[in-house]
Amino acid sequence: MAITCTTGRHAEHDVYAAQCPCRDVLDLLANKWAALAIGALEEGPQRFGALQRRLQGVSPKVLTSTLRRLEEHGFVDRKVYPAVPLHVEYALTALGVSVAEPLGQVRAWVENHLDEIRSSGTEKAACVTPGGDSPH
Repeated sequence: MAITCTTGRHAEHDVYAAQCPCRDVLDLLANKWAALAIGALEEGPQRFGALQRRLQGVSPKVLTSTLRRLEEHGFVDRKVYPAVPLHVEYALTALGVSVAEPLGQVRAWVENHLDEIRSSGTEKAACVTPGGDSPH
């Protein structure tokens, strides 16, 4: 019998249980912007602007929210350097590094199977060319 994770502190977690706090973490890591931000931060600490350029299409509001959630869950560290203007860098924590590999495998799997997925008729999203135009 599975434990229903109401306290968040016990010997066994069950992500399938309705009240399990595991679901919050799964929701965060399954978010495309979180998965992409973690991947970008594998390259080393980065400033907000560099991350936004790397994650093409993310709005400043969404990136800010994503980074805050990743920081709150212990995946990302935010370091403020006292300078004018303020200098802030984001970096993966040890926990963030540990989840980067499985997320990288998911990203690679998607890239490697996208044509197969799209040809099956289940994926309708169009890829955008480097110039910003949709091929369709």
